[in-house]
Amino acid sequence: MKFTAGSPAGPLAVYSLAAMALAVVAALASTPSLAQVKVGVNVSATGPAASLGVPEKNTIELLPQTIAGQKITYIVLDDASDTTTAVTNTRKLVTEDNVDVVIGPTITPNALAMINVVAEAKTPMIALAASAAIINPMDARRQWVFKTPQDDIQMATAIAAHMSNRGIRRVAFIGFADAYGEGWWQEFNKVASIQRLEIVASERFNRTDTSVTGQVLKVMAARPDAVLIVGAGTPAALPHKSLKERGYAGAIYQTHGVANNDFLRVGGKDLEGAFLPTGPVVVARQLPDSNPVKAAALEYVDRYEARYGRGSVSAFGAHAWDAGLILQKALPAALAKAKPGTPEFRAALRDAIESTRNLTGAHGVFNMSPTDHLGLDQRARVMATVKNGTWAYSPAD
Repeated sequence: MKFTAGSPAGPLAVYSLAAMALAVVAALASTPSLAQVKVGVNVSATGPAASLGVPEKNTIELLPQTIAGQKITYIVLDDASDTTTAVTNTRKLVTEDNVDVVIGPTITPNALAMINVVAEAKTPMIALAASAAIINPMDARRQWVFKTPQDDIQMATAIAAHMSNRGIRRVAFIGFADAYGEGWWQEFNKVASIQRLEIVASERFNRTDTSVTGQVLKVMAARPDAVLIVGAGTPAALPHKSLKERGYAGAIYQTHGVANNDFLRVGGKDLEGAFLPTGPVVVARQLPDSNPVKAAALEYVDRYEARYGRGSVSAFGAHAWDAGLILQKALPAALAKAKPGTPEFRAALRDAIESTRNLTGAHGVFNMSPTDHLGLDQRARVMATVKNGTWAYSPAD
């Protein structure tokens, strides 16, 4: 029916349509909106730490889109391995995107720089970087910060014991000139003395260096039985190759910061025989069935390799996977207390993460507490070696 202005039915029709519109608006207003959990992700997908950050970014695509009936939205940013960019990204995630939790960053310097941002925003962060300083329980700001990679001290203990068992006594240290290298220097010093290891040289290099000739010559002049290289990703291959090129014949150890195939590719045959501690996921198929982490590690390996190809898995993507598992366990408890997008929800989620108990991930079994925002024990480490260009389980640790 058509109405024209001034006709008797016109005003009534207009009134009826307006009433209907108001009724629709009222109905929509009374219908609960479907909130979503926003997960901010900041990783080093480019730059010197890209070989770590790319598998982390890839792993985010494997995480569930729905948890406890709630839609999960992942907002992924790349900090290009740069500390300033990491802080900028984090501020965007917590202020503009209003995320409920942050996963990342990839490397220790960036994680340390991001702590103030997430603490001010009272937003939980699950870091994918290793240094124990990231989660120092003595600092109130870090009550919002958790991490999934093994502590330096856990891995340093494994290396020192392995060295001692092999009769090594004189050790040289060459590490990153940043927070990762300094953290390892402090921790390895502690355990070296316990194992009666003498540190005969200590050198530093930068992630972006293209030559470490001076440092390597000083290390070799000290005539060590073994050299510990403390680096992460492909940059850690530089001193390793330099040592081999100059004829060093002693044992060479790396940290868990190199456990990916890009490192093997860049280092090539010079890496053969190197030792390192790593999470069980790196050698999951080789572990005995009695290993308590093997089944969970293989689940991640199978999922990742089904998407990205056999042999593509690395320790670093598995850290992101474990962060996802922690969220899957924590979210139902937080959702029962508050609505996503609110300060109350972020606080409830922080509390739920801190209450994580007996969660078996790809790297180990997590048991967190107010004084331990990692929660991994010795089940989170194994020793490995480079054999025929790939990672091999080395049970004699």
